[in-house]
Amino acid sequence: MMRTDGYLLDNRQTEAGERFDAFASLFDPTTFRHLEGFGIGPGWRCWEVGAGGTSVVSWLAKKVGPTGRVVATDIDTSRVAPAARPPVEVRVHDVGTEEPPGEGFDLVHARLVLVHVPDRERALRSMVESLRPGGRLLIEDADPALQPLTCPDEHGPAEQLANRLRTGFRRLLADRGADLSYGRRLPRLLREAGLCRVAADAYFPLTSPACAALESATIRQIRTDLVTAGLATDEEIDRHLANVESGAMDLATAPMISAWGRKA
Repeated sequence: MMRTDGYLLDNRQTEAGERFDAFASLFDPTTFRHLEGFGIGPGWRCWEVGAGGTSVVSWLAKKVGPTGRVVATDIDTSRVAPAARPPVEVRVHDVGTEEPPGEGFDLVHARLVLVHVPDRERALRSMVESLRPGGRLLIEDADPALQPLTCPDEHGPAEQLANRLRTGFRRLLADRGADLSYGRRLPRLLREAGLCRVAADAYFPLTSPACAALESATIRQIRTDLVTAGLATDEEIDRHLANVESGAMDLATAPMISAWGRKA
C-alpha cells in the first residue's frame, strides 16, 4: 500500500475494519483455494505483503504450524498486530521502498496491495527476489477499469447515483497514483519477472451482503474526500447510503484477478 499521506483508505479510520471484514467474506475463499492448491503445509515460510487485517495471516499460521513462519508486513500494522504470536511475526514495512523482510520464502502473497503502490515494479521485483527456488508467488489485485460500475444493471435513479459515486471514487484513487487497470497485466508481469507456470483467474461478485457492507464502509470512509473534491454532495451521499441500507440494489465489486507462478 501507499504511505498514509497519499493512500486514500487509511487503516486507522473506523471504517477500515468494516472493509477488511467485507474483503474477508468476499475474497478469502478464492485466496484460500489458490493457496491450498500450492500444497501449503507445516514448515512453510510465508510472507504476507500489505496484510491489513488478520484473516489471511491467521489462516496461514494454522497451515504452517509451529515449525513454519509467517511474516506479515504493512505500512500500518495496527489491525494485523493482534495476530503477532508464533509463528507470526508482524513488521512495519513498505514493499515499494524497502528491501524484503527476509529471503528463502516458500510463499509470498499480496492481495489488493500493488494497485496502490507507487513503485509497483520495484515491489514485484522485491517479492520475486525473496522467494526460494521453487517458491510460489500469488498476487491478487482489483481491476476497476475492467468493470467500473457499482451497479452493472443500471436500471433506476438509485443505481445511477451509485455509479456516479463509484466514478468519483475511481477518480480519487487515480489522483493518488492507483493503477486502475493493473489486475489484467499481472500474468504478463509475472512472466516478465522470470516466473514459470504462470496462470490466472478472476472473481467478480455481482451482489451479496458483503458487497453492500463494503460499499457502505467505503463511501463513509471517503465521504469528506468526495465532497471536498466536488464529486458529490452530502445530500447525495446520505441518499446513496440509505439506498444501500434498503437492500434493494445489486451492488458489485471490481473483479479481483489472481495470478500465480513459481520461481525457477
